[in-house]
Amino acid sequence: MISQRPRFDAVCFDCDSTLTSIEGIDELAERAGCKAEIAVLTEAAMNGKIPLEEVYAKRLDIVHPDRAALAWLAERYANEMVSGAAETIATLRRHGKAVYVITGGLLQAVAEFARSLGFSPGQVHAVKVHFDGAGTYQGFDTSSPLCRSNGKATICRKLAAKHGSVALVGDGLTDLAARAGGAYVVGYGGVAHREVMLQEADCYIASPSLTATLPALLTEEEQGRS
Repeated sequence: MISQRPRFDAVCFDCDSTLTSIEGIDELAERAGCKAEIAVLTEAAMNGKIPLEEVYAKRLDIVHPDRAALAWLAERYANEMVSGAAETIATLRRHGKAVYVITGGLLQAVAEFARSLGFSPGQVHAVKVHFDGAGTYQGFDTSSPLCRSNGKATICRKLAAKHGSVALVGDGLTDLAARAGGAYVVGYGGVAHREVMLQEADCYIASPSLTATLPALLTEEEQGRS
C-alpha cells in the first residue's frame, strides 16, 4: 500500500531478487556444487537472523568464484531480469531521476548486467572481487561498506548529499537499513516475500512487475506526464 508519493531526486535499486529474479551467490554456489550450504546462509542474512558481515566472507570462501564464474553470472542476471525492470528504469530517467544500483553483490557481475540497462560504472555500487593473473579468486574488497549490514545506509547518505531526496527499492533487511541513510525504502516482494519488508518498509509492492513500484517513486504530477 502506498501512503504517500514524495518527490525523489535519486532512485536506487538492489540487484538480486529485485532487478533480477535470482540470488547471485546462490547461483554461483550451485555452479560450484555447494548450493544447499550457501542458500541457508543467504536466507538467514536476508531475513536478519545472522548479520551480513558474519556470512559474507564465509560464503565467498566456500564458493571461491573465479573470473569466468562472474562472467557467467552476469549472463544469468540478464537472462533472469525481472519483468518491467528496463521500462521502470527508463521511465525514471525520463523524469530526470538519477538512478543507481546498490547491492552487496559482486561488482564484476553486477556491473556487466547493469550495463545492459544503461548504467555507467559510476552508477553501480557493489563489492569488487580480487583475482590473480589466472583469474582465480583471491578475496574481495573488505573496505566496501556493502559487505556489512548497514552498508546501503552509507551509500544512500552520500547520494542524498549529492542529489537530494533518495528512494531505494529492494527485497531484504540490508535494503531496509538504507533508511538510516535517509532513504525512503520501497519493499519489493515480486520475487521473494519477506515479512520484515512488508511490516517495516515505507511501502510494499508485491507485484511481479517492477513497474508496479512507479506509483511509489513518482509523484502524481510526474505520473500524469509519463
